[in-house]
Amino acid sequence: MKEFIKNFADQWDETEPEVFTPACEFHELEEWSSLVGLAILNMIAKKYGVKVAPLELKACVTVEDVYNLVQGKK
Repeated sequence: MKEFIKNFADQWDETEPEVFTPACEFHELEEWSSLVGLAILNMIAKKYGVKVAPLELKACVTVEDVYNLVQGKK
């Protein structure tokens, strides 16, 4: 989980890494955009070999939800 959160946080330009915890509701962050979403989907595909659909990411509320989605697809 710790490594996933670091990789997740790396996709954001302006948001401090400390903001990202398992309970972080990332859609609520000021920097959230469709471009950040695409970067996250790309990171998941490259680092974890998992394809996540945009609607699946949109359905996630917290970073932990995204982590669990990725783990469930491995």
